[in-house]
Amino acid sequence: MIGIVKNTFRPQKTLKTTRMKLYNTLTFPASLYSSENFTIKARDARRITASEMKYVRKTAGYTWTDYKTNTKIAKELNITPVLDKTQDYRKNWIRNVKGMSRKRLTRIIKNYRPKDTRNHGRPFKRLLEV
Repeated sequence: MIGIVKNTFRPQKTLKTTRMKLYNTLTFPASLYSSENFTIKARDARRITASEMKYVRKTAGYTWTDYKTNTKIAKELNITPVLDKTQDYRKNWIRNVKGMSRKRLTRIIKNYRPKDTRNHGRPFKRLLEV
């Protein structure tokens, strides 16, 4: 989503405030959609941060050779990183699930723990597979 906004609205042709409004109204909500449910691994976190900062650096007018840290640029543009917002969404979602009645399917699934374990190794060959 960031690539679409980046290619459509070039930093040289649009104002910084316009690009930040587009970021906050289009890109930010699209990247947060259903974020309370997915697992973010370290590799995913790096890629999300890199794509976000690539757009924000161009908006601020910096290149990676200017030696500006991501936190300084984010403070300059008053941006909360997507990963921080994702953690807030996740905490709110867990709080909402805890407030649900015990019979709700969402709460049952969240608290589900399997009773049995699988056998280790390759499954046994059955009669028809031999």
